[in-house]
Amino acid sequence: MVDLVIEGGRIVDGTGKTSYTGDIAVSNGKIVEVGVIHGGVERRIDAKGLVVAPGFIDSHSHSDLMLIAEPEAKQKIMQGITTEIVGQDGLGEAPIREKDIENWRSYLSGLNGDPDIDWSWRSLGEYLDAIEEAGPATNVASLVGHGNLRLSVMGMDDRPPTDTELEEMKALLRDSLKQGAYGLSTGMIYPPCVYAATEELTELCRVVSEVDGVFVIHMRNEGDALLESIGEVATIGANSGVKLHISHFKAAGKRNWGRSVQGLEAIKKAREVGLSITVDQYPYTAGSTFLSARLPSWMHEGGVDAMLDRLRDSATRGRAYAEMTEDRSFAMWGDTIVTSVKTEGNKHLEGRSLAEIAEMRGVDIVEALFELVLEERNAVGMVSFSMSEEDVRIIMGSPIQMFCTDGIVLGKPHPRAYGSFPRVLGRYVREGVLSLEEAVRKMTSLPAERFGLQGRGVLKPGAHADITIFNPETVIDTGTYEDPIRFPEGIEYVIVNSRVTVDRGAHTGERAGIVLRSGF
Repeated sequence: MVDLVIEGGRIVDGTGKTSYTGDIAVSNGKIVEVGVIHGGVERRIDAKGLVVAPGFIDSHSHSDLMLIAEPEAKQKIMQGITTEIVGQDGLGEAPIREKDIENWRSYLSGLNGDPDIDWSWRSLGEYLDAIEEAGPATNVASLVGHGNLRLSVMGMDDRPPTDTELEEMKALLRDSLKQGAYGLSTGMIYPPCVYAATEELTELCRVVSEVDGVFVIHMRNEGDALLESIGEVATIGANSGVKLHISHFKAAGKRNWGRSVQGLEAIKKAREVGLSITVDQYPYTAGSTFLSARLPSWMHEGGVDAMLDRLRDSATRGRAYAEMTEDRSFAMWGDTIVTSVKTEGNKHLEGRSLAEIAEMRGVDIVEALFELVLEERNAVGMVSFSMSEEDVRIIMGSPIQMFCTDGIVLGKPHPRAYGSFPRVLGRYVREGVLSLEEAVRKMTSLPAERFGLQGRGVLKPGAHADITIFNPETVIDTGTYEDPIRFPEGIEYVIVNSRVTVDRGAHTGERAGIVLRSGF
């Protein structure tokens, strides 16, 4: 007797091998047999005409706090995602000192949200315990944020660490890895991470390399200095021996469109000399983050309160204005869409562009940005259009590329939060950009291998029973930038640790996810 048999589906096992028709038997959280299944079973799912794949792995998630506040994780489960990797961009929730919590919550509110939950944790292990207690619908793995290490040891200071401070950060990193983190992340456009030199990152990555963890980096520049930024990543890898993973790889800014070819070639050359590098990508031409990321990095030194004080001071605000309007990309900012705010008084601005908001207020777009950041105390999200469709497709064709949502689930978010994986299957696979088997490999076994998620990402006996079943003819994302909060079509069943969480396209309320810990 087994718990569940999935019958007659087109099995795409996650390895990239050619699909075949067969059955899968599941029992006690594991896949027990693949092929033709006989014998007793509690439930059968007829998968004829459907694709049976491993559960999708979101290699870049911002559900860090929402998994505690809204553990049903509908945005992810309904698109077939069964595992999320949080703690991205160097801006995680732990480790953290009690005295830093209020400021850090404000700082991250436009990225990870600020739900009404008790930040009772201090260490990375205690944070993972809090997720476990919430009982999420998805499995969760975490990185430790470089920003958290700096914040805990140095605050938000814009300076190099002393030798003693660097050793303290390394010790805190070691502790976090032992407590379950799969590696280190950094975001080199976000304070306090941006204040670090290459040498600091290299020293920290030597610690990660000791346990064969992964270093995940939002590069210092994804546009004009794309190749230089890839060079920095390669230098860190060469001098530390760490496995490297570049977040949301792109060629940003119209003047850089087409440079994805050069970027991928630079990565290929680094791999040819022995470096281990992969990248991930969301399948859209727009990105998303918090609005104050547009401010000069020096504005953020000292934390949110200090940044807001600088915006209130006319002289300092004028200095920031001058720097921002000198930026050659300034003219493109008007298309930026405000996706989320915290105050009720500004809710009507969600979904509107900065240009529209500026016109409504009778100011220019930079002043409109300043006003919103001040009024919302930094809790403002945005969508910005910076990529070409051709570059998206070129990057998607790389064998070292995997998929992510980079999903921020606040207000009227970027539609990637609800539809990234079905968009790949429904648009790019059907258009022939990549095969179904290759697309599924990039959603499953490739991220599982890169992050060290043992027993996930493949359909074979002994593997964990995370399974997504979809209709290859109808699967598609349905959200738009104007109306993003829409679940996809064609995801028929999602099984997490052998429990059916999506049944005939509807969420069952099951919350069978577990917290995955590295075991370093």
